[in-house]
Amino acid sequence: MLVHPEAVGVNVLAEKIRKIENWPQKGILFHDITPVLQSAEYFRLLVDLMVYRYMGQKIDVVAGLDARGFIIGAALAYQLNVGFVPIRKKGKLPFDTVSQSYALEYGEATVEIHTDAIGKGDRVLLVDDLVATGGTMMAGMELIRRLGGDIIEVAAILEFTDLDGGKKIRESGVPLFTLCQNEGCM
Repeated sequence: MLVHPEAVGVNVLAEKIRKIENWPQKGILFHDITPVLQSAEYFRLLVDLMVYRYMGQKIDVVAGLDARGFIIGAALAYQLNVGFVPIRKKGKLPFDTVSQSYALEYGEATVEIHTDAIGKGDRVLLVDDLVATGGTMMAGMELIRRLGGDIIEVAAILEFTDLDGGKKIRESGVPLFTLCQNEGCM
């Protein structure tokens, strides 16, 4: 049975996100969602909140970004009874791929998707754990568009509003949904 969002105070999700200073490099404050995932109660709450948002919408596939977007996206796809597509770091997919590079807060990276992962006109929900500078999400959006997919929304647990990632996504014309902004949740 789904947990209805109004039945709980979702700020508990923000309290469960662990902060790790200077990881993966000095000056970065990493927000670790594994405590949320380790708890059956909080993991269910996270997935149920997303399911309530998207049930009843016509979604063909959920795409998840490497790696935490896989966890959330796969569980969400299962509950919505739709397919799941991984968008992986470069060199991890075995079939023909298209790739997109992007800037990180602390470097550069490339993500890839199988060329047959999304069909022309497929309605896609793109999921990750957080939105900071928006580089990973924007790269994922570009890959989906190049395959002919229609991005209905981008979703994440956490958005850092002091960085411009959420703004970039919204300015691209794609709606962004997050459960939490900065340190608090809805």
